[in-house]
Amino acid sequence: MRPSLAQLLSFVGGYVDTVGFLALQGLFTAHVTGNFVTFGAALVHGAAGAWAKLLALPVFCIAVLLTRLASHRLERAGRPVLCILLWAQLAFLAIGAALAVTLGPFANADRIDALLTGMVLVVAMAIQNTAHRAHLADAPPSTLMTGTTTQIMIDLADLLRGLPTDHPARRRIARMAAAVAAFAFGCGLAALLYYLVGLSAVALAPVVILAAVADPGVTRLAPAP
Repeated sequence: MRPSLAQLLSFVGGYVDTVGFLALQGLFTAHVTGNFVTFGAALVHGAAGAWAKLLALPVFCIAVLLTRLASHRLERAGRPVLCILLWAQLAFLAIGAALAVTLGPFANADRIDALLTGMVLVVAMAIQNTAHRAHLADAPPSTLMTGTTTQIMIDLADLLRGLPTDHPARRRIARMAAAVAAFAFGCGLAALLYYLVGLSAVALAPVVILAAVADPGVTRLAPAP
């Protein structure tokens, strides 16, 4: 069965976050608020990468803001917003992969080459988050699974109480479980490929997005609200 766009984005979310974490000394490129924790840890332990973790959130926020403003202009022009955003994400992922392969490995995540690579990947994931919230609002988040996992457990608890067979919780569990599975698979595959081929593993992420935008059946979605 062909995966949905939401599932592909969940895979990419887990994949890029894991590769970024491994290659850039603990930098979360998708789950950017997690960098607050690793930033504090870097300060306490005197580890490298504090500047990258500090910059990730403002760079992410600015990228989301600009992406949303660009989306509105594209909508007014009657352009296919979702596809264009995916192409933009693909471009940033490809640039990030090229930078990683060319400039890495990175001994210090606060050096300019590592900072540039990390922030390019942060922008790519900011575009994904914006596109997901605007065009796939009914789908589970693709870069953060804590809330999704919590909802799955809540629905399971309710089902154990004997909900009707047509209750929305049953369908919701299936969609959310697929998102968590895709994200987990992306994390696991990223770790494996990074171990096997190093920074070249980053190149898989833009390939997955390319496969998504090249398949009309995957990107045939409702327009943004």
